[in-house]
Amino acid sequence: MNNPIEQRFYDELIGELERGALVLPTLPEVALRVRHVVDREDSSVSDIADIVNTDPALSARLIQVANSPLMRGVIHIDSVQVAIMRMGQKMVRDIVTGLVMQQMFQATSEATDTRLHAIWQHSTLVAAISHYLAQQHTAVPPDQAMLAGLIHDIGALPILTRAEEVPELLDDERLLDQVIRSLHCRIGERILTTWHFPHEMIAVAAGHESHQRRHDGPPDLLDIVIVANLQSYAGTDHPLAEVDWGTVPAFARLGLDTEIGVIDMDESAEQIKEVQKTLMS
Repeated sequence: MNNPIEQRFYDELIGELERGALVLPTLPEVALRVRHVVDREDSSVSDIADIVNTDPALSARLIQVANSPLMRGVIHIDSVQVAIMRMGQKMVRDIVTGLVMQQMFQATSEATDTRLHAIWQHSTLVAAISHYLAQQHTAVPPDQAMLAGLIHDIGALPILTRAEEVPELLDDERLLDQVIRSLHCRIGERILTTWHFPHEMIAVAAGHESHQRRHDGPPDLLDIVIVANLQSYAGTDHPLAEVDWGTVPAFARLGLDTEIGVIDMDESAEQIKEVQKTLMS
């Protein structure tokens, strides 16, 4: 880092992170309660429905998802309880967490509004591609892959919050992007650890830009998000658009031809757009 403003900001964030003093975002209460109930052995559909129904907006969104192409249902659903029965408790846990994530990408100032919106839009695209890849190329549950895509850049939130206090950095998009790229994986790992997320999800926040990662066994969540993240930047001027997919082991692990971009294929593109539309609405 040659810029003193960038270096100072970087050093301060790392220092606060290591001391446990960095203010991290908190997962909305309704998602925490749903996750807690689902993880109990004696949880019931009614228990989960009672929590979701305390938030009318979330109730409506969950019913919307249950009736969306995402679920491919035939019979129209008009209640939270029936929606949970259609999806299953674990899927509902992940869907609810994903739906409330949007609340966390709301700006507290005009200075970060555009950037936060762009990060959320990118996250929904990665989530939609991840959902498709999991469904078509792995045994990983698609709803888990979708949530992993939504949370992969969560580490950018505290960086943007702090950047509001440094106008020189906030006004320089190139410098701010460099700080985000340098720190968001490390901070994202800390956030999901604090939220008590599963190890597989924490690994996604920490390692989705570890393009040379290799491991034994079938493709996992991290493989999926590595591929989805790179595909989301195809055709853009983002630095990750320059990565040679042929050198990324995750593509081969998913059995993908690196000469063909999944989002360029008609059938997959339509499915991806439908999932992203569901998450953005």
